[in-house]
Amino acid sequence: MGIANGIRKQASKIAIGERRVSSWAQNMTAAEEAAAQAPVRRVEKDGLDITMAWAIIGIFVILGLSAVYMMSLILIPLTLAVVIGMILGMLAEKLTKLGVPRITNAVILSSSVTLVIFLVANSLAGPLMTLANEGPAFAERTIARLMPYLERIKWLHITPETFQSGPMSADKLLENTGNILRLVTANLTPALIQALIFFAALLLFLVGRVSLRKSIIMVFRERSQRLTAIRVISGVEQVLGFYFATASVIYACLGVVMTIIAYAGGLSAPVLWGFFAFLSSFIPYLGIALMTFAIAVAGILTHDGLLIGLIPAAAFFTVHLVMENLIFPAVMGRRLEINAFVVFLAILFWTWMWGAVGAMLALPLSLIAMTIIDELFIEEKQLPQLPK
Repeated sequence: MGIANGIRKQASKIAIGERRVSSWAQNMTAAEEAAAQAPVRRVEKDGLDITMAWAIIGIFVILGLSAVYMMSLILIPLTLAVVIGMILGMLAEKLTKLGVPRITNAVILSSSVTLVIFLVANSLAGPLMTLANEGPAFAERTIARLMPYLERIKWLHITPETFQSGPMSADKLLENTGNILRLVTANLTPALIQALIFFAALLLFLVGRVSLRKSIIMVFRERSQRLTAIRVISGVEQVLGFYFATASVIYACLGVVMTIIAYAGGLSAPVLWGFFAFLSSFIPYLGIALMTFAIAVAGILTHDGLLIGLIPAAAFFTVHLVMENLIFPAVMGRRLEINAFVVFLAILFWTWMWGAVGAMLALPLSLIAMTIIDELFIEEKQLPQLPK
């Protein structure tokens, strides 16, 4: 009997607990239904909240730009190595299909880039040293030749006495030349460090390019995201490779034409002028402007007449204008159209951040950004599908 009573009591407690659980579940269901039917109250953000949010974003942007500027010693060679490595990616793939191992590809391509840079630096070392040694005499000849034309512009108030004393005198030019040489000497060690970082980063990037690409793709879990990552990486490599391969051929032809113009115009070192024309063409707007100005000054110093001296600069500017506006768009088509104002702003920004190397990298970085935006935000084009 005692056992039976205990069992009845336990059964009664269980029944009471079940009724309480059922009642609690009903109350929760009723509360959830009431909450679902209740109108949703939106939290309105006032102007102060929006201002604070944008202020936080602005602070992070400023901190990021400061970090990019302060880490330029490392970021410049790394960025340059990655860009050149992506440009050489298509060539590396072709060598791999021919049976050349990837490590051998990386060594061959990185060594080729190193050899080209060394040959260019060696060819420029002599003329640049001559220009540095003859800088004051060159400046005096320039002033003497341009003085008759400067005196005609009355509002400039320039006379021969202007260059005999003050900041534009010959003594100041000699002093500034010494300062420039000391500045170059002081920056020689950081330049060597950046060169070593660049060559090491280029070699390692070419060696691990495929595995790095796979790692970036496998970071994403969903199939659509992986497909997007494949499209972005492939698009960036194709755009950079196509642009620089085509631009190198066109600008090499421009360099040959400039060599002929310099030789026919009586300018000294015509091959050097051709090389500078080839190199400056990779910097849109600023490169052509500086190159045209330099040719004009050299022509005025070489010839007695002003119009005859300006003929080489006018010829170079005309040829460059035809190539940029007729030949280049005809070869490239609409595939690489970038807003000219955006490119100009990019050149100014990266020149301010990283100097001359930043100006060289402005267009490649703009192409990379344009490709990423096209692949991520433009949905009108037909997208390829991965096999299931």
